[in-house]
Amino acid sequence: MSVQIDAVILAGGMARRMGGIDKGLVELNNKPMISHTIERVKPQVNRIIINANRNQQQYADLGYEVISDQETGYLGPLAGMVTAMANTEADFLLVVPCDSPMLPMDLCERLYASLKEANADVAVASDGEYDQPVVMLLKPKLKQSMQEFLDAGDRKIFLWYAQHEHVITSFADQPNAFVNVNTLEQKLVIENAK
Repeated sequence: MSVQIDAVILAGGMARRMGGIDKGLVELNNKPMISHTIERVKPQVNRIIINANRNQQQYADLGYEVISDQETGYLGPLAGMVTAMANTEADFLLVVPCDSPMLPMDLCERLYASLKEANADVAVASDGEYDQPVVMLLKPKLKQSMQEFLDAGDRKIFLWYAQHEHVITSFADQPNAFVNVNTLEQKLVIENAK
């Protein structure tokens, strides 16, 4: 693709369901979970940024730029997204979570195609049943809108993108693509499936 696309991998959460363990650094098949995400995303974009609010040096050791939320207090994925939008000059920003190790290898291509076809500003992935609001392709020009949404105290991603021209992109042909690891039990299931 001739357009410039950067990706931000969101690893800034508190991982409450993982007992507070930093999810991106949890070992999955002998490497940090975020490494699986990087392997899936790297061939699809021009540049990868990691959004992390702790263990920044461990993430930096993976060889990518690490940015922390501009806002303090763990305000959720939108805080990582808005920070990433301030740190990119690309035409589009791909947003993915650090705990989805089986993302589609054609994620960016399909999100971009549906966004262009719909003349939208945001393309959100769906597994065919449920939207995946932390997997999206968006235009960084939406930064101001997202900042205002956060400043108003809102946190729900789907309420934010509902305010904009958006399209839902189905990946029903890859039903396990967005399986994420929120608990140690889910980690075991994925390790046994891979």
